[in-house]
Amino acid sequence: MYASGKYSSRGPALIPRMKTKHRIYYITLFSVVLLGLIATGMFQFWPHSIESTADWTLDKHTVHDAPLIRLPAGSPIPERGDLSCRMHTCFDVYRCGYNPKNKIKVYIYPLQRFVDELGVPISSTGLSREYNDMLSAICDSEFYTGDVTRACLFIPSIDLLNQNSLRVRETAQALAMLSRWDKGMNHLLFNMLPGGPPDYNTALDVPRDRALLAGGGFSTWTYRQGYDVSIPVYSPLSADLELPERQPGPRQYFILSSQTAIHREYRAELERLKQENGEALLLLDKCSNLSQGAASARKRCYKGQVYDYPQILQESSFCVVLRGARLGQAALSDVLQAGCVPVILADSYILPFSEVLDWKRASVVIPEEKLSDMYTILKSIPHRQVEEMQRQARWFWEAYFSSMKAIGLTTLQIINDRIYPYAARTYEQWNNPPVVKWASVNSPLFLPLIPPRAPGFTAVVLTYDRIESLFRVITEISKVPSLAKLVVVWNNQDKSPPEESLWPKMTVPLKVVRTKENKLSNRFFPFDEIETEAVLAIDDDIIMLTADELQFGYEVWREFPDRLVGYPGRLHLWDHELGKWKYESEWTNEVSMVLTGVAFYHKYFNYLYTYKMPGDIKNWVDAHMNCEDIAMNFLVANITGKAPIKVTPRKKFKCPECTAIDGLSLDQTHMVERSECINKFASVFGTMPLKVVEHRADPVLYKDDFPEKLKSFPNIGSL
Repeated sequence: MYASGKYSSRGPALIPRMKTKHRIYYITLFSVVLLGLIATGMFQFWPHSIESTADWTLDKHTVHDAPLIRLPAGSPIPERGDLSCRMHTCFDVYRCGYNPKNKIKVYIYPLQRFVDELGVPISSTGLSREYNDMLSAICDSEFYTGDVTRACLFIPSIDLLNQNSLRVRETAQALAMLSRWDKGMNHLLFNMLPGGPPDYNTALDVPRDRALLAGGGFSTWTYRQGYDVSIPVYSPLSADLELPERQPGPRQYFILSSQTAIHREYRAELERLKQENGEALLLLDKCSNLSQGAASARKRCYKGQVYDYPQILQESSFCVVLRGARLGQAALSDVLQAGCVPVILADSYILPFSEVLDWKRASVVIPEEKLSDMYTILKSIPHRQVEEMQRQARWFWEAYFSSMKAIGLTTLQIINDRIYPYAARTYEQWNNPPVVKWASVNSPLFLPLIPPRAPGFTAVVLTYDRIESLFRVITEISKVPSLAKLVVVWNNQDKSPPEESLWPKMTVPLKVVRTKENKLSNRFFPFDEIETEAVLAIDDDIIMLTADELQFGYEVWREFPDRLVGYPGRLHLWDHELGKWKYESEWTNEVSMVLTGVAFYHKYFNYLYTYKMPGDIKNWVDAHMNCEDIAMNFLVANITGKAPIKVTPRKKFKCPECTAIDGLSLDQTHMVERSECINKFASVFGTMPLKVVEHRADPVLYKDDFPEKLKSFPNIGSL
């Protein structure tokens, strides 16, 4: 008590003395620290550059308002261009640095008007609409930065698209005067029409030091692989005319040539092919009886008959694209827009964006010396492949050719993929058209998955009143090791299911779900009883499959959970005589569907089938009591862009006890109606999503001369 009282009595006397003595010291120290923090923050967040940071737009920098830059006669000129340049030798990747979004930053120089000492502009056209559209698109993209110090890539506002409008020497001097030129390091130049008469060089003649060139007419001699970017020659018709997409398939003409400035030797060869093949080949030229102008540019003629261009291109399966004075031709863009397969005859031509695009899927490239064999070569291509190429050609145009924005941003994405290869787009992302996705639905197949509530698979058996066959199916399925639960969908509203005591005994839960209406689509309803990711849809008469076949099918599905995995395969074919699709059930080398009479799939597709099936397909299936399996194949293929997987050699479901009354598939009209289903569904989807494959999955030791007891799946069954 005494010590406590002594301390408390002295404490209050000491504290006031310390505050009085050191008050000025602490206030000064605190002020210095605070000012230091403020200064550090200002230095950190204040713009570091004294150069312009304004966004590049034509509205802010019109041609007339742009500052005038006079080029002295003795201004330095860049070097011609180093053909040995590659990304690791002429590009400073360290300027790009680490970027959490893996996106390069692009700076566009402010617009300036360059003139020589006499006041003559370096370009006769100034800033073209096309180049302005491209720069504006880049400015609005995630690549753009207005801070020059953060830039990885620099784009001049000098329009180099058409060399014909440029004064080559003065343009080179203007490039050298750019504030960050540094011998062209990390600079990107866009040019679509290189060279000039009489030589028509295949690359821009303007000296450009080490700058990257996005060019529209590269040859193998001028293209610096992995450094330059080959771009298309933009067709102005794309901005002024919309061609509706046409479904792939046979067209009125087999081959069409629409270019007007073809070398006379090539035209003579095409005339000869026309004489040999008659109406299959349409050879067009410019219309001599029309006055020159914008209207005549959209017309083509053959023996006095006038055709609308480019609409006529949609009437041919193949369209010829021959080299002109320049290798790159705007006709290629027109042909792709029409969904016509381009037949390219331009030796040494570097096709647009060939660094990432697989042109074999959308075009036919023929050596110029083989022009005489063109008809024979094209006739050897299967019809289905032609249709796929037509579809791919149209998609290439939509994704990469349709606008200056598409061309510019594709170029930047290619360069971005070089700098950040670990985040680069895959081959599939560049070349596969995106599948239809619904904004309100996110597929769990392509997101991180939480563990399912139950391992194994749930067998869903659709039944009506075949009790004996149903019980046999249940007995066989119960032998499969990975079976987690069995759900019986009782589709008979006039008859109750058997008593519980009569059902086969099982070691896993068995649930009976009674439906309100007799619909085939009930088999694909997302029942709450389905707790596993994997679902086995199976009919009540599929008694011929062995436990090994079912277990192996499940093991294959686990490796490919986004696919339909089934047993008997079916095929869709195009009937050229009738001009529509047909259903094929005979044994073939190809498969595009698997029967869901027994098939594994992810339960997510139950939700899509029930709630997101396009159009009236689900109601149509229920009304016709047919084709629910075809509808599911369409749905999965459309979502994933992938073909089903057929497992084991079984081709048919042989049901020895089924009669014509019991078996729906034995109805004489069954095949005709299933062909109608395919055409109906293709019309609703607006495309043919089914993919064709020529393989199946079998166990590793299936055909090996090996003891049966040592095989994982010895009882795979017969055909």
